[in-house]
Amino acid sequence: MSFVSDLVEHPAQTAPPSRSLTAVSDEPAHVRGAFGRFPSGVAAICAVVDGSPVGMVASSFSVGVSYSPAMVMFSVQNASTTWPVLEGAGRLGVSILGGDHADACLQLASRSRDRFAGLSTTATDAGALFVDGSTMWLDCEVLSTTPAGDHRIVVMQVHGLSVDHDAHPLVYQQQRFHRLSGLG
Repeated sequence: MSFVSDLVEHPAQTAPPSRSLTAVSDEPAHVRGAFGRFPSGVAAICAVVDGSPVGMVASSFSVGVSYSPAMVMFSVQNASTTWPVLEGAGRLGVSILGGDHADACLQLASRSRDRFAGLSTTATDAGALFVDGSTMWLDCEVLSTTPAGDHRIVVMQVHGLSVDHDAHPLVYQQQRFHRLSGLG
C-alpha cells in the first residue's frame, strides 16, 4: 500500500489547526522571514578571476535541474557586486559547504573583509575555485541567466564533480546555521 493511498483510505481523526493566508507584503523582510522557514544547504560559488580569488555564497542553490546533461541553478540579487565579476569567469567552482563551514560561510559573504584569508582552497586550471572540506564540488559553466524580480536565476552546466560521502552539509534555516546529525 502506498503512502498516498494510505492517507486516502484512513483520513485523520482530528481536524487540522485553523490557518489562513495573508497577502504578501511589499516589505522584503516579510517574505525573507517566511522563506527562512525552509531549510537549505549553502553553496560557495567561486573562481579565480584575473589571478585573484572571487567568491560569494548562495542558499538558493538547487541541484537536479537536469541530470542529462547535469545542470544546477541558484539565484543572485540584482544588487550583487560580486556576481558580475564571477559571471564572466569561464568556469565556476561550486562548493556545497560542510557542517564545519559556518565561519567560512560568513567570511565568504562578507562585504568588508578578505573573503579568502585563511581559507583552504583548491583551484582548477580552468579557474574554478573550491573550498576544501566541502561535501561536494561542482565544476560549472554558466548557461543562462533569467531576470526574476529583484534577483536573477542562473543555470549552470556541471562538467565535473567530487563528493565527500563522509562530510555532512551545512544547513541554513531561520537566519541560523545548523548541522545535520544522525545521517546514515
